Amino acid sequence: MSLALPPLIAALLQARHYPHPVQTVELVQTHISWVLLAGDYAYKVKKPVTLAFLDFATLEQRRACCLDELRLNQRFAPDIYLEMVAIGGTPAAPVLGGGGVAIEYAVKMRRFDESGRLDHVCARGALTAAHISDLAQTLVTFHASAAVAPQDSRFGTPARVLAPALDNLTIAAGLLPAASQTRLDTLRRWTQEQHARLTPLLLARKAQGRVRECHGDLHLGNLVLLDGHVRLFDCIEFNEDLRWIDVASELAFTTMDLIQHRQPGLANWLLDQTLSASGDYEVAQLLRFYAVYRALVRAKVAAIRGGQADPGAGAEALTYLALAEHLAAPPAPRLVITHGLSGCGKTRASSRLLLDDPQASTLRLRSDVERKRLHGLSALQSSASALDAGLYAPDAHVRTYERLHELAQMLLRAGWSVVVDAAFLRRAERARFAALAQDCGAAFAICAPQATVEQLRERIVARQAAGRDASEATLAVLDKQLSWIEPLDAQELALRLA
Repeated sequence: MSLALPPLIAALLQARHYPHPVQTVELVQTHISWVLLAGDYAYKVKKPVTLAFLDFATLEQRRACCLDELRLNQRFAPDIYLEMVAIGGTPAAPVLGGGGVAIEYAVKMRRFDESGRLDHVCARGALTAAHISDLAQTLVTFHASAAVAPQDSRFGTPARVLAPALDNLTIAAGLLPAASQTRLDTLRRWTQEQHARLTPLLLARKAQGRVRECHGDLHLGNLVLLDGHVRLFDCIEFNEDLRWIDVASELAFTTMDLIQHRQPGLANWLLDQTLSASGDYEVAQLLRFYAVYRALVRAKVAAIRGGQADPGAGAEALTYLALAEHLAAPPAPRLVITHGLSGCGKTRASSRLLLDDPQASTLRLRSDVERKRLHGLSALQSSASALDAGLYAPDAHVRTYERLHELAQMLLRAGWSVVVDAAFLRRAERARFAALAQDCGAAFAICAPQATVEQLRERIVARQAAGRDASEATLAVLDKQLSWIEPLDAQELALRLA
């Protein structure tokens, strides 16, 4: 980026040109924009540049992209993205929002405390599972309402998915040291093999409407904590192909970035909370492909910066290359089932398994959530089911465990470790999942937290009063469970997690 500023930007560094109180003006530059921080507002002016992935060459093109940026970001941040402002006057004496002929355009935004950006929150060790749960719900809601790519469009087709992935590798190969070439060749082969395997799924997801007008650049630096909630901002407006993507690609980017920020447990938590809320477990089959792609995008960009004498960028590129390799080679999968009476702490224990996984390779299935999903209910909706009726009728119980088995099998075969959070009170139910682990070449373990009957009763009463959990277990349910639980036998106890 050149240090020489055009006359318009130099003039806009003077507080007197703004129609609201401004003490000083700060300038933030990217390779495609100037952002002027003036009082309570920020003004983004697009640079008149033409790059491989965007064209801001003419005033009309910049105007159109300002309008797109406003429209797209107002989907999730209307209180931040306020309006497009025409800049009149002359470059030396600009008038923001003035009449006459526009000489440039800017997107006017409300400023927020930069310390609330999630990359900064994460860097100071303050990013929590609660923040990630909030992000997951925001993301699921946004994706559910985002426009669906037309079936006859190019977006999300297998060819459009593969081309940029291979381009990243080609560009990176021309910029990274010769010692990296064998590693890049290996990742190219992996990408092509995975793409060939996943092509039928890519086609099916396009037909299902899973390719949508997403954010497109959802790393931690484009998420901010405002008023206790995580908000999205600064989506991609300048390139449709980078924005109209499978929701799996969007989720993979944030997950990859959490891993890069050394938060594998929170990466697991994001996947758990998102997939549990959306029910789109099929995403898991695509996540590693897209996460490797996203890591290689970062490697390529850093390598480009390194070629422009950006200190430290070369090392950053190699860090992302190593991350791509790590993501492409997950550890051997493991299947863990829980066992125990209602209120014993199964969900708490399964949550810890997710948050404590250093490999970010574990997904969870909850019987309480999937049981309700099978009946068209959200996790917190009440079914008003009586004992042995409705959601808890014998046939509903069988259907729930069948669904858990089906999903666990899909996830294990996609290379993920799986925790199935369910009561598993019957020995035959546990044996069936042990056999599934063996069939899928996965290790098997049982997580069986303990509690006294008095503790169980207290917890069930407190959980019902709070109304913040998918479980609808009552004291009557507990009494019935106590009458027919089949405890772990000696062979099963040997598989129990400490």
